[in-house]
Amino acid sequence: MTIRTLPYSANARPVSLLSRINAAFALYRQRRQLANLDAHMRTDLGLSEADILRETTRSVWDVPTGWRA
Repeated sequence: MTIRTLPYSANARPVSLLSRINAAFALYRQRRQLANLDAHMRTDLGLSEADILRETTRSVWDVPTGWRA
């Protein structure tokens, strides 16, 4: 017998459209701030130019799987 688990909690409430829009704007702002970090701050974070470029060129709907509701 195989038990399948759902990718979300059965008790999870649906996320409102407004909260999704707010999250998208927050993500956009975070990626812009990341793009504007100076070389010293990037080094402190352990990020390369390629890491920064890869993250900042992602689409706003391209988020980590754990963020999806």
